[in-house]
Amino acid sequence: MSFFTSGSSESSPSLWGNLHGLFPLHQVVGVAVLCFALSFSSPPVFSQSPQVNINTASPELLSDSLLGIGLAKAYRIVEHRESYGPFESIDELVEVKGIGESIIASNRDRIVLE
Repeated sequence: MSFFTSGSSESSPSLWGNLHGLFPLHQVVGVAVLCFALSFSSPPVFSQSPQVNINTASPELLSDSLLGIGLAKAYRIVEHRESYGPFESIDELVEVKGIGESIIASNRDRIVLE
């Protein structure tokens, strides 16, 4: 016997008949459409930007963790900190060739200094 049969008997009522009595089809479809729309319109609740310490991270980790930072810029960050010492402020990244205010702004929540 199928769960979605329209026939029913007193000893074995159909699942569809019970569900339809509790939740009309238009409500079930409406909730499903709402859940589908919300899954694409909002960021995941538990997603968190990966944080990276720019004073200790390898070039590979920097390029993997920061937006707009490829390996070439990541190597420049490492070269800068080896030449001038650790970064004391995130804004000092602007001193690295190829890194501007927009890259710093898009990564501010990802960068830590320790």
